[in-house]
Amino acid sequence: MKWSELRSVHQIDMIREESKENPILIFKYSSRCSVSRMALDRLERNWDDAEMLAVKPYFLDLITYREISNRIAAVFDVEHESPQVLIIENEKSIYDQSHMGIRYEEIKEAVH
Repeated sequence: MKWSELRSVHQIDMIREESKENPILIFKYSSRCSVSRMALDRLERNWDDAEMLAVKPYFLDLITYREISNRIAAVFDVEHESPQVLIIENEKSIYDQSHMGIRYEEIKEAVH
């Protein structure tokens, strides 16, 4: 799994544009939360690059970049949670799960 890191609020506009062509996954991670680590490990263990070829995954360290997390919540009309996975398609969030609700099989279904 090859992550693109979210480090600027300007990337959100790029993500919206990219989502018109391919689904975008955003993983919001907190280094202060053991559930975040567990959810990230589980997602990375199950991720299959061949199955998810069209999906571009973005990683957000929300402790460092809380402003970006807040902007994501506002732009995609979702509540801020951590850990959290969003799937963005056609500029909208089509999948939003947090904590142990983050499941690779559901993510795969959402993008296929």
